Amino acid sequence: MRHRVKGAILSRTKGPRTALLRNLATSVVLYEKVKTTKAKAKFVRPLVEKAITIGRAGTLASRRQLHTMFTLENAIKKIVEELAPKYKGRAGGYTRIVPLKRREGDAAEMVQIELV
Repeated sequence: MRHRVKGAILSRTKGPRTALLRNLATSVVLYEKVKTTKAKAKFVRPLVEKAITIGRAGTLASRRQLHTMFTLENAIKKIVEELAPKYKGRAGGYTRIVPLKRREGDAAEMVQIELV
């Protein structure tokens, strides 16, 4: 049974967690690679992949749906005009998580999430 089972909490309440994920997803789309912790990368990966899949349709409805996920118009424009044609023939798996060295201060597992 999946009662009360949800995604990672990342030591934040709902509002800050949502803001963190939106900003991280926006950064991944705009810069195409971002260095972050493993937990955050694993949590943001499905959001980025769903956004690219939605953007592949290229319709007005898909743009409006992307507006609910991203705050910046540049990110939506990049998904629809650059990334969607690039991944048109791909059936998913648009991101890659590459492990890096542990962070010095707290030894957190660091990774780089990037678009393939």
